[in-house]
Amino acid sequence: MEMHRIKANSDLDEESDKACYGKDNISVMEEPLTRLLKIFTFFAALGGAIFGYDIGVISGAVIQLRREFNLSTIWTEVIVSITVGTAAIGSTLGGFLSDSIGRRKTVLIGSGTFAVGAVLMGLTPNKELLLIGRMIVGIGIGLEGMVVPMYIGESSPPRWRGALVQMVNICVAGGTMAASIVNGIFSYYPWGWRAMLGIASIPGIIQFIGFWFLPESPRWLVKHGRIEKAKETLKRLVGEAETEREFDEIVKVEKMQQRIRQEMNGASVISRVFNTPPVLRAAIVGCGIQIINQLAGINVIVPYSAMIMRMSGIQSDQAVMWMVVAVSGLFVVGQLITLCTVGRFGRRKIFLSHLAVVILALIFLAISFYLMSISAPPVTYHNMQAGSCGQINQCTSCILEEHCGFCYIQQNDSYVPGSGSCLPLDVNDIQHSTLGRCAKQNITDNIVWAYDFCPNPYGIMALVGMMVYILPFAAGVGPIIWIITPELYPTWARGFGTSSATAVGWITNLLVSLTFLSLTQAITRYGTFLVYAGCTVFGWIFIYYLVPETKDKHLEEVEKLFEEPFSACCGKPLGGIYEKLDNSDEDEILPVSDEDD
Repeated sequence: MEMHRIKANSDLDEESDKACYGKDNISVMEEPLTRLLKIFTFFAALGGAIFGYDIGVISGAVIQLRREFNLSTIWTEVIVSITVGTAAIGSTLGGFLSDSIGRRKTVLIGSGTFAVGAVLMGLTPNKELLLIGRMIVGIGIGLEGMVVPMYIGESSPPRWRGALVQMVNICVAGGTMAASIVNGIFSYYPWGWRAMLGIASIPGIIQFIGFWFLPESPRWLVKHGRIEKAKETLKRLVGEAETEREFDEIVKVEKMQQRIRQEMNGASVISRVFNTPPVLRAAIVGCGIQIINQLAGINVIVPYSAMIMRMSGIQSDQAVMWMVVAVSGLFVVGQLITLCTVGRFGRRKIFLSHLAVVILALIFLAISFYLMSISAPPVTYHNMQAGSCGQINQCTSCILEEHCGFCYIQQNDSYVPGSGSCLPLDVNDIQHSTLGRCAKQNITDNIVWAYDFCPNPYGIMALVGMMVYILPFAAGVGPIIWIITPELYPTWARGFGTSSATAVGWITNLLVSLTFLSLTQAITRYGTFLVYAGCTVFGWIFIYYLVPETKDKHLEEVEKLFEEPFSACCGKPLGGIYEKLDNSDEDEILPVSDEDD
């Protein structure tokens, strides 16, 4: 039986036109989305909202958390980043669980874990329990981030697959924006951080309830020999007209995977990946694009967005929070743009063009912080009792020292020239210095204690730079990565391959986010953004030479794209196994299991 091909004028293109221009401007779809597939996508995509809310809420909550628990730079980095570290563990665990107990049950575990961690964060009495709550939340996010895109991709017809997986990314953006709005609302209250963090449990609880009533992935069911159940589930998901074609494709590829397992003499999935050149090449590409995603700085820009605004010289917490809402709004707009373009222009073209704009935005941010640095006011009053802080001569150098802060007089919301001094930070109350004009007993309304920013006229450039960065990232780079990743692997390796790539992404995310504040102190803020820009340039080159186009391809077809070697590291072909499999017996019967859900 010859593999069905997607016609050139793809249904995914038609679906994109429908989403962007309305159904009157396109031909009527042969088979619209089924009701179950819509419900299925909604609850599955809540996994994106869970992740989006977490990265958005910590951006605002961390400003209040630093004051509530007097967090040092290291503690701040750990609180923000620990979720990423445990997400890597959750992602790796998710690969094993999704292959053994199923995609659906793994999502149930992930959403329940996230909800428990969110409640703990909202009720925590100290920074230690807060850290534990962040760790628990991270495990839930890791499970969801690995399984949800794969779950949707395996349960969707090819013409809808890109758009439906993109719904996860739209929910990430929606969750981020919702978190920004919640941050803005509760920023007026000293206990607001509890509400910000605790509300995160709501999407987790909703998803947990919804998934009790959703079916398992048809491809997973076929893999485990539950043929009739798989066919019944597929019919409910894609409609009767497409069931036979999709089912034939799934069964064919499972026969292929069975033959591969026989050829590999029962070897583990890992060993089969390393001994199957096309899959190994796909794994290298999958891990590579996840690394690029993180080195571009998205999980620094978003979680630290409020702090970046503060660094640019914006004093009011409330003003910072509502500016972050504007940035998050662009994130949503970008995701909607992707929904209209992913099927029309292809993954690779969107990836490369948008990543180029991201590089320019990072350079713009570096220039912005350089101008802020050279225009920062000098220290004109040296307090002899201030120790090493009293020896510093410029505001930028002062605030980059963790134990120092800049104290100045302001009039009509403007810095009064010649009024600046560098004083030691009170580690028990970071809103004040230990001595001088900014000490708690001395500070007045016209005196400003700036422990994390310098007054300057270029602050608006940081906001512009972040907005220029967010739009192309949200409209292309971020979504395309999560669409491509589960598309790269055959069914037998999809759990391992997707979890491995996602885990590599989480680990890179951890390294980037855990070092951001320390890097700004070590090589300056503008130097940090230049480093991200340089890494992203290398990423663009990697994508240009190694990442293929997967648009309009069945999941089973994508593997053929990697049959040509791009590196000597990837081994030798398996003795024509792919040619033999294409001519395998079509009447071969898969094993049938009577196992229930």
